Amino acid sequence: MGHGGDVIAELMTDHQEVEELFANIEELPSGDSRRKTYADQATMELVRHSVAEEAYLYPAVRKHVPNGDAVADRELEDHAAAERTMKDLESCEAEDPQFDILVGKLMTEIRTHIMDEENNLFPQLREACSAEALNDLGDKVRQAKKTAPTRPHPSAPDKPPANKLLAPGVGLVDRMRDALSGRGKES
Repeated sequence: MGHGGDVIAELMTDHQEVEELFANIEELPSGDSRRKTYADQATMELVRHSVAEEAYLYPAVRKHVPNGDAVADRELEDHAAAERTMKDLESCEAEDPQFDILVGKLMTEIRTHIMDEENNLFPQLREACSAEALNDLGDKVRQAKKTAPTRPHPSAPDKPPANKLLAPGVGLVDRMRDALSGRGKES
């Protein structure tokens, strides 16, 4: 799937990619080790996506969208809940009885969040911002995802400036751990 364009197109592409990973999980039988691989890949994508939204999208929502503070705060609450679920899921193997419960919970949380963003937040943002501002945000989000963490860190800051300062260093450590462990790679 191609990335690029304004922030809305970029984030919707991320949403589609995560939904494809969820579909892959749902197609496999309970206990299949590939479910864990796909769950790890989904987590990696979701964490990068969330970090980029928290660094750039939500500050823009606060600034431009009517009642933006309340909207951004609700989105951050959704992220925090999903991040706690991803953290619990991280230590579960596919054959663990908790795995199916946690992955189902994560899918529900993320699908609800995506529906809200695509049906409510994105249209409001498109109405409130110029095409140039949305394109600039798209570039910033793509850059942020390149250095963002790939593992859930529920206690990490989720608001600027602390999140922008810490994310690249944490991201580097996460990517090193992923490379050494083979996390998210198909066997």
